[in-house]
Amino acid sequence: MIKNKYGFFSKDGREFVITDPKTPRPWFNYMWNENYAGLISHTGGGFSYLETPRDNRLTRMRYNCLPWDRPGRYVIVKDSESGKYWSLSWAPTIDKKYDLYECHHGQGYTTIITEKNKIRGEITYFVPTDLNGEIWKVKLTNLSSRKRKIEVYSFTELLMGNALNDIINQPNDKHFTDIHFNKEHETLVCTRRYWVLNRKVTVAQPNIDWRYNLLFTTTLPVSGFDGSLDNFIGRWRSEANPIAVETGKMSNTEITAGDPIAALQSKITLDKKSEIEFAVIMLVVSKDEKNPFKASQLKQLKEIKTIDKKFEAVKKYWDDYLNNVKVSTPDNKFNLMLNVWNQYQAAVTFDMARNSGYYHGGLLFGTGMRDQFQDILGMVIAHPERVRKRLLNALRFQFKDGSTLHNFFKITEWGEKTNHSDTPLWIPFGIVEYLNETADFSILDEVVKFYDEGEATVYEHFKLAVDFAISSCTERGLPKIMNGDWNDTLDHIGPKGKGETVWGAFFLGYILKKTFELLEFKNDFETLERWKAKYEQLRNVINDTCWDGKWYLRAFRDDGSEVGSQKHKQGKIFINAQSWAVISELAPKERENSCLQSGRKYLLTPYGMQIVWPAYREIEDNTGLISRCVPGKKENGAVFNHASSWFVLASILNGDIEFAYDVYSRMIPLNSSKRIDRYEVEPYVYAEYVTSPEHETENQASHSWLTGTAVWMYRIGLDYILGFRTSLKGLTIDPHIPSSWKSIKAERNFRGKRIILSVENPNGKNSGIQSIEINGKSVESNFINPDDYSENELNVRIVLK
Repeated sequence: MIKNKYGFFSKDGREFVITDPKTPRPWFNYMWNENYAGLISHTGGGFSYLETPRDNRLTRMRYNCLPWDRPGRYVIVKDSESGKYWSLSWAPTIDKKYDLYECHHGQGYTTIITEKNKIRGEITYFVPTDLNGEIWKVKLTNLSSRKRKIEVYSFTELLMGNALNDIINQPNDKHFTDIHFNKEHETLVCTRRYWVLNRKVTVAQPNIDWRYNLLFTTTLPVSGFDGSLDNFIGRWRSEANPIAVETGKMSNTEITAGDPIAALQSKITLDKKSEIEFAVIMLVVSKDEKNPFKASQLKQLKEIKTIDKKFEAVKKYWDDYLNNVKVSTPDNKFNLMLNVWNQYQAAVTFDMARNSGYYHGGLLFGTGMRDQFQDILGMVIAHPERVRKRLLNALRFQFKDGSTLHNFFKITEWGEKTNHSDTPLWIPFGIVEYLNETADFSILDEVVKFYDEGEATVYEHFKLAVDFAISSCTERGLPKIMNGDWNDTLDHIGPKGKGETVWGAFFLGYILKKTFELLEFKNDFETLERWKAKYEQLRNVINDTCWDGKWYLRAFRDDGSEVGSQKHKQGKIFINAQSWAVISELAPKERENSCLQSGRKYLLTPYGMQIVWPAYREIEDNTGLISRCVPGKKENGAVFNHASSWFVLASILNGDIEFAYDVYSRMIPLNSSKRIDRYEVEPYVYAEYVTSPEHETENQASHSWLTGTAVWMYRIGLDYILGFRTSLKGLTIDPHIPSSWKSIKAERNFRGKRIILSVENPNGKNSGIQSIEINGKSVESNFINPDDYSENELNVRIVLK
């Protein structure tokens, strides 16, 4: 059993079970479909939203509040005879002693089990696959030998609208709430008469109606309700001791102004040793629907058997999703991540981007173009049709000159053009990866509008992005860094338009090389020759001007001075320039060896690779925000997992498989979180960074869940360690495994086929194929064109040299 002091993984790995609610930080999960989403913590905290967490937030979550993780989705039960009450999710009644607590975080649902005062409560939170809403499914069991009279209070604090405006203008914003109780359906109908959809912070008054009704109801008979936070909670109280719960009297307040809450009271009787099941339901329905109850199918939904079917559909969705890849190796932690949690986190990042989390509150970033085109890597195997749709939508935020917005917001379709030098290049990255998986070349002929004016085919969008990047180079041919590249904190290197990014040069080269196969397929030889010439020009200028003797520089400032040189006392060596020198294949072999060895010497920590060394301890205003970050955290010298994963890839490509897997293994959360009270965040998903030894809080992690690390660790494990490499023409199988692995098995779906791989390693090698069989027949090549086979399953057996 894989465990720590706060919990463990279930036997099948599908749940992380928390047994002590006093975790070092709130540990979250997600429940969502394509439109509706919610974060759910192990104590019932989090928030819900429709489409976008900034402009259409449904429930509140207070940032940096004390106690932590408030408010939430709560069901409080009260023994009518004794007057004792407690929450089924532990919070907010955290000072009460419980006989049992367990939180089961699974895929798309969270179940919290408690026992107190001889009442067992089990509450399961989930979002149905086909509804704009969420369900809290509850089972109460009377463990005592006497009849119990129980009061049930279900409540959540509402927001309904613009979450940023709720923070900066809440005293005025609360004058537009409207909550009424529908007696026939025993449902609170909640809405807002004014919706702030400003594209940025402004005093402008848009005068727009919030387009929805929020329905809050329960399958139990309702004995009381409240729409007023003040009346339900009471003066000088909190969610932990609402006056309505304490007195047992609801105010039955309908409001047209004030802080909104949805609160319902029900009264039940539990015979001895008996149980009851019920549900709390929150739905969002368009105001265009004249009868929201009929439109939401509320009557059918109030039947427990219907709710059970909805929950089974959620579980089946995730069964099918995870079945696309199956892995069995001697490393159980590697298996657990690739089979379940890494795949699952990749699905979360695909839909949440860097925009909907405990650490990313959804108020600022929107959906990043860079993130959008990377995160498809995690979804394209399971749901290529969703990726296709996502690519076509994202291309709408490209300008006709090939540049792009850096980020955008879904409802307002507004974003910022920040002039990050790398952003446009993620467009061709994503398109090629989609084609490598699907061979769906029809997408290239789709016509998509530009953000400013005009329209073009996807293939033209693709070419414009690359040509824009090429045109944004200096006279000697290196890309201008402008307001930053992938490392956003290198933002003061090139504000005058003369500074250059060395990592960006490697990345441009990588993208160019990645396009050559597609250009050949399209018979676009003019572009192919032009881009090949640029690739070679990059090789020459990089190796003539960017080599620092043992590793590559990171950048040049507007005045021509170097960033990332051994001559400096801080910021001597940056990881990305070394990794991408190898990934782009622009460095000579001897320099590949040297820069990776230098990275290994200076950047290796017990948790992965440090992003830069030494960390900045003195402000360098002509470098950027990186020097203002705390040394050892974030971009200033942390183990930035996204960048660390690229060093793993580079090491594999360079042939150092043992070291690559050693770093990969260090990064796996189950390993890097061994000191869990220092690590703090969820041990079942990757965090953005882990504090390096350059800070006294070494091994403290932060910004979990929403990180590009998720898809890169997933695909490095699948594509390079296990060896499933996709391309336009098919699949190359080329494992790179630790020598101690005597055998592995792995399966993945590819273009309608099930590829079932078994690898035998009798001589303790890392790579190199001695023999290969497909469906029992010996073949010469490790390349597979699935169109050459009529069988739906291809059993591939490989013996390493």
